[in-house]
Amino acid sequence: MDEPSISLKERLRRFFLDLDARIDSGLFHAGRWARELFERFTAYMDGFYVAGWRRWLLVEPVSEAATLGTGGLVLMLALAIPAFRETSDEDWLKKSELAVTFLDRYGNEIGSRGIKHNDAIPLDQFPDHLIKAVLATEDRRFFDHFGIDIAGTFRALLTNARAGGVVQGGSSITQQLAKNLFLSNERTIERKVKEAFLALFIETRLTKNEILKLYLDRAYLGGGTFGVDAAAQYYFAKSARDVNLAESAMLAGLFKAPTRFAPHINLPAARARANVVLDNLVEAGMMTEGQVFGARRNPANAIDRRDERLPNYYLDWAFEDMRKLVDTFPKHIVERVFIVRTGLDSNLQRHAENVVENLLRQYGPVYKARQIAAVVMDNDGTVRAMVGGRDYGTSQFNRATDALRQPGSSFKPYVYAAALESGLLKPDSTVVDGPVCIGNWCPHNYSGGYSGAMSFTTALVRSINTIAVKLSITIGNGNPRTGRNKIVDLARRMGLRTPLTDTPSLPIGAAEVTVLDHTGAYATFPNGGRAIVPHAAIEVRSSTGEVIWRFDRDGKKPVQVMSPKVAGDMNVIMNQVVEAGTGRRAQIPGVKAAGKTGTTNAYRDAWFVGYTGNMSAGIWAGNDDYAPTNRMTGGSLPAMVWQQIMAYAHQGLDIKPIPGVKPSGPSVGGEVAANVKSPDYVPPPALLTSKGAAILVRIERMLEDASRAMARTPPATDRTTGLNVAPAPDKTIAASEGAPVRTVRGN
Repeated sequence: MDEPSISLKERLRRFFLDLDARIDSGLFHAGRWARELFERFTAYMDGFYVAGWRRWLLVEPVSEAATLGTGGLVLMLALAIPAFRETSDEDWLKKSELAVTFLDRYGNEIGSRGIKHNDAIPLDQFPDHLIKAVLATEDRRFFDHFGIDIAGTFRALLTNARAGGVVQGGSSITQQLAKNLFLSNERTIERKVKEAFLALFIETRLTKNEILKLYLDRAYLGGGTFGVDAAAQYYFAKSARDVNLAESAMLAGLFKAPTRFAPHINLPAARARANVVLDNLVEAGMMTEGQVFGARRNPANAIDRRDERLPNYYLDWAFEDMRKLVDTFPKHIVERVFIVRTGLDSNLQRHAENVVENLLRQYGPVYKARQIAAVVMDNDGTVRAMVGGRDYGTSQFNRATDALRQPGSSFKPYVYAAALESGLLKPDSTVVDGPVCIGNWCPHNYSGGYSGAMSFTTALVRSINTIAVKLSITIGNGNPRTGRNKIVDLARRMGLRTPLTDTPSLPIGAAEVTVLDHTGAYATFPNGGRAIVPHAAIEVRSSTGEVIWRFDRDGKKPVQVMSPKVAGDMNVIMNQVVEAGTGRRAQIPGVKAAGKTGTTNAYRDAWFVGYTGNMSAGIWAGNDDYAPTNRMTGGSLPAMVWQQIMAYAHQGLDIKPIPGVKPSGPSVGGEVAANVKSPDYVPPPALLTSKGAAILVRIERMLEDASRAMARTPPATDRTTGLNVAPAPDKTIAASEGAPVRTVRGN
């Protein structure tokens, strides 16, 4: 009899039951096998069991050390991997920093920045006392360790712990060379780990003498010099071969902190540091007290290179700007030596420095203000002048580019521009000056009271705090945070690059900005709503004269960030600030100007930032330590500085109108000359078009090429007289006779 057919459902049920049974059986047997294996392993390991004192004094410490050591090794290797990537370049010993020669906008050399070094002197030609001074101060056990001086590191840690701060470094010369070749100066544990591994890498590939030679040639020693020979030439006008003991001690003292102990900046500090080096020589047993006595009695005298006419703040910033620019060059450009024509107007720069110094002397004690920073730029972003502080020799900190200060009411144009851009308000809209609170914060006006209803324009001209806060609420449709985000977004698009902290007081200038960014952002208004990027370089050439980069061809183009209508309306309003508001002291006879004052709490910061149709400029005044001034406002000292600098800057220019502002008449900058002349007055040079400047540059190159060719050509001999006769001049060069050779003028 045939078996009844089994349905598909029943077959599936039986299949899964069988599969389940097999899985259960497999897991059961696997567990049993695992237990048996564990029991066997346990029984085997019991033969190694150690109890009593042997366990606690031997086994446990060794086990813990192995565990921690393995983990630490893995961690250190993970940190060192990025460092070893730096050594993937087979040419790592030949890598060099930038060397840049800067010209002003008219082609005159104004200074240089970057590496100045000479590694042509063999190690055995350096004076013995110079090498001993370096070793005694930087690494006494250099020839005894393997790249890391463990004993020296522990000694430094102990000394620093006793002193409660960092008074002694523990890095060997090899570690410092690794940092100079591959790493930055950041103070992090990660960098120290990388430094240690790279020191071992260097020790395996170079001899001790090669490492010492590289260190003497590559270390930065201030004044833009790298290496002891370049430093000896810069500070003492002699080769490192010829320095005496006192000069060697001063050079050796620069390795620790070249900026602080540079003799051309602070000679007393440099001499005090040199005396410490002489102490180190005696303490290390490399010299006796009698041998160093003469150097103590007759310390080194460095060449005074403090040239007050060098635009050092501008050059420092231009060099950093150039570093960023080089990173954008095509990869096939491996050049590291450049000639850069900048936008600097040397006469305007000197005038700005004189104005800052003169007005600080006159009004600084009255207002209790000790510093002023200033930036002047064309409205395309080309910076014409920069004052980073009162005295570069005293402080190299650039207050125009690096100091973060609250802008106060000079921030309000971003708020008002955002309000107009939103379409919710117009210049003739009515706003109300009255109490307003966001949470438990309630702003007050400078006058202390409220003025009621007024026009949108009047509110900015009078710089009413409460209305700026109310506008942030209106822009956000009732949500102040949303409104502030829109304000920040516009300010960033206009050019503010620093973090703008979102607080209720942001609309009245609580966030921090730099003078450079603030001035560049204001240039958006006279540009019809197009944002620019402040820059130094106009043209970059290689060392052979080849043009690598030009701003008009390769630079970042302006970006439309607000409508021309809004920019024009803001121009009209801020022109009223200068002509009838808080910025009246910034008025330039014959030149329409616009701008805004700013003053922060306790009168710590005072600003005036403004523009004409030709240029924009920003002025900050205050104190480095945030000390309050004596009721100094943006409409006082900053506006006066702005007026004197900008009036001079417009001498000889065809005055361009500010978009939206009715011109005052057919005037040129020459009309205001009588108002700004001073004993140090130097008329600004006549300006040429870019095409005219390019023609003169080509003529200059032709003259230089002809001079080199004539120098290489031996003089002809007159057969009759036997005298040397100069070759006939080239017709092309002769046609250029009378053209300037070194000074090239242009826009």
